[in-house]
Amino acid sequence: QVQLRESGGGLVQAGGSLRLSCAASGRTFSSYAMGWFRQGPEKEHDFVAFITSNGGIRYYADSVKGRFAISRDNAKSTVYLQMDSLKPEDTAVYYCAVMLYYTGRYYDDRAKYDFWGQGTQVTVSS
Repeated sequence: QVQLRESGGGLVQAGGSLRLSCAASGRTFSSYAMGWFRQGPEKEHDFVAFITSNGGIRYYADSVKGRFAISRDNAKSTVYLQMDSLKPEDTAVYYCAVMLYYTGRYYDDRAKYDFWGQGTQVTVSS
């Protein structure tokens, strides 16, 4: 089992920045990949970003590429999502998730993730 706790959400004006954190516990953090997803109003869980266990590979959704950055600190068992140049359409509940076994594919498929946090709300006002 892995327990995840997101933090850092809030209300921000368009063009502003937020940094989300996701603290993990329960298994060796450095052994698994991590992802961020988001769910906007009346939408599915959309892929946002992915990072491998050692941080060597990162992927982003096209909608956030160049504005968001995923990183991790294995010593602190924490993954981060730095969000800059925020837009109203970024408004959503953001979730971090654990992928225990990354095979090189399906990093954007929520069904391939094994554990999820409870989410943190991000609201971007225009």
